[in-house]
Amino acid sequence: MTDDAVIWNRLAALLPEAEAQEVKDRWDIGEQEAGLGLLISGILSHQLPISETIRAQISVLAETWGERVALTPQILQCRDEGTPGPLKLIESDGSTVPEAIGVAEQDLAGLVLVPWIACTRCGQVLMRAHARESWGDLSYLARHYVITTPNRATALRLFPADSAGAAFAGLQRACSDTP
Repeated sequence: MTDDAVIWNRLAALLPEAEAQEVKDRWDIGEQEAGLGLLISGILSHQLPISETIRAQISVLAETWGERVALTPQILQCRDEGTPGPLKLIESDGSTVPEAIGVAEQDLAGLVLVPWIACTRCGQVLMRAHARESWGDLSYLARHYVITTPNRATALRLFPADSAGAAFAGLQRACSDTP
């Protein structure tokens, strides 16, 4: 079983058995977008408390399957279990960073960095790098994922556009890799 399937099944297990099976079935038939909707609506309808790390993981899955923009309002409505965890979804703070310097300066030139998920232990931040469209909005899809220093000024690691999950895993490992 792939790591994505393991994560999917672990998240589905948050729901009552029948609903969990529906979410798992969506994965099996390739309807991940619908499965994410079922997962989030189930969490909301049962008022299930989730950790900030689980909230961030769901956001990463939603990003991977092209549903982050549509599902973020519901993800943010999920009840918090109240226990601080190692990761926090900071999607809703509305801040942006013009660009960061560091390991990927040339790859990030002209892109806007949007804070997404923070490590509460070391302060590093996972950001999405977006182009600014001609009409002023940010591009729908991220061009890169970037882990930055706590002050968000220096890029430490750069991930390609199709690597939201790898970038999230990199942020999770950030503290354990720091001497």
